[in-house]
Amino acid sequence: MIDPISDELKIFKIRQQFDDSREDDAVAAIDREFSNGNYLPDLAGKSVAISAGSRGISNIAKIIKAIASNVKKLNGIPFIVPAMGSHGGGTADGQTAVLKNYGITEDFCQCEIRSSMETITVCQANEGFPVHFDKEASQADYVIVCGRIKPHTDFTGPIQSGLMKMMLIGLGKHEGAKVYHKAIKDYTFDTIVRSVAREVIDKCNILCGIGIVENAFEETSHIEMVAPDKIESREEELLELATAQMPKLPFDQADLLIIDEIGKEISGAGMDTNIIGRKYYDHFPADHEFPKIKRIAVRGLTEATHGNATGIGMAEFCRTTALEAMNVETTRINCLTAGHVTAAMSPIDFATDKEIIDQALNTVGFCDATSAKVMWIKNTLHITELYCSEYFYESAKQRDDLKILTEPTNLPFDEDGNLT
Repeated sequence: MIDPISDELKIFKIRQQFDDSREDDAVAAIDREFSNGNYLPDLAGKSVAISAGSRGISNIAKIIKAIASNVKKLNGIPFIVPAMGSHGGGTADGQTAVLKNYGITEDFCQCEIRSSMETITVCQANEGFPVHFDKEASQADYVIVCGRIKPHTDFTGPIQSGLMKMMLIGLGKHEGAKVYHKAIKDYTFDTIVRSVAREVIDKCNILCGIGIVENAFEETSHIEMVAPDKIESREEELLELATAQMPKLPFDQADLLIIDEIGKEISGAGMDTNIIGRKYYDHFPADHEFPKIKRIAVRGLTEATHGNATGIGMAEFCRTTALEAMNVETTRINCLTAGHVTAAMSPIDFATDKEIIDQALNTVGFCDATSAKVMWIKNTLHITELYCSEYFYESAKQRDDLKILTEPTNLPFDEDGNLT
C-alpha cells in the first residue's frame, strides 16, 4: 500500500517577478529595422523567401506579415517558406497547417506560402556531409531568415537556437535535419551549426537575418535585422540577452514537478529542459544543473501540438489521457529525426492525478505532506504564476521576487480524483 500523501498535501499560489523589457509594437520594430537596413540591395522585381518556423513565437504572424510588407515597399516579391525540419509530420501540408495555427496564412500575410519538403544539395560541408536547403527558398533571388534566439533544449555553447540553427535544420527540412542530427553524434553542435550556416550564407543569397528575443512573459523584447556577415557574431550576443531574460522556477529543488501540458509550440523538446533542469540527461540533472527535480508528471498535451508528444519520455509519470492523445507516428518521426529517441518513450501512466501524485511521492524517499517539495505549472513557458507545496511557504515569504497570492490549501481534486 502506498502512503496517500495527496490527502493532506497543501499548496499555495505565487507570482514571480521577471524582467519585463519589451518592444511595444513589433510591426513598428520591423519597419524601423528595414529603414535602418542601408546595406539592403535593390529588390525591384526580385523574389524574396521568408522563413517561418514551428515555434510558438509571440507576434510571429504580425512579424512575418510586416517583413513581407517591407519587402513589397522595396518593390520585391515576398513569399513564405515553412522552415521546421521534420515538424508537421514531415509533410508539406502538415507544415502549412502548423503555420496556419500561428495565424500565418496567405490571406493574413498578403503573400504566397510555398511549402515543400524538397531540398537541394548546396555543397558538401568540410566535415563530409551534404548541406541541404529548402528547394523553394533556393529558387528565390534572396532569403530572409527569421527566428527567435534562445537557449536550446539540448545543445550548449555560444550558438544555440536561433538564426544559425534555422539555416541548419529549419531550411534544411526533413532531409537536412536527418543528416545534421547524425553529424552531431560525431561532431559538436557548435562545429556543425557554424559549418553549415557559413555555407548557406555564402551560397544561398541570404539577404539578412531577423532575430527575435523574448522576455520571461513570452513578450517580444527585442527585434533586430542582422546583415549576413554579422549573423554569426551577433547571434552570440543576442543569445546572452535571451539567456538573461529567460524565466526559471522559483526553487532549486523539488520532489515532484506537475506539468499540465507539453507541446511543440511550448518547446522543441515538448517541455523546456532549461526550465526543468534536464538538458543533459532525461531523468536527472547534471551535477552543475538546476533545478534538481526528482520526478516529473505530465497531465496532458496542448491542442496545438496535434498529438506530437515529443518530450513525454523525460517524465516519469503521466495521465493515461496524455498517452491516448499522442500521435505515435508523428512523435516517433520527430524524436528519431532529432536523435532523441528516449523523448518518445512512455512514462508510467495512471488514470487520475491523485494516483500520480501519491505514486510519485512514494518513490522519492522519506517525505510526508508537510515535507514534500512540489511545484505545479501550466507548462514550461508559463511559469510566472504557479503553485507550490506548503514546504516552500516560509521561504517564499522571505523572497522579494515572489508574491504570495493565496494561503496554503488542500489540493483541489474533483470527484474523479483529478486536479481542477
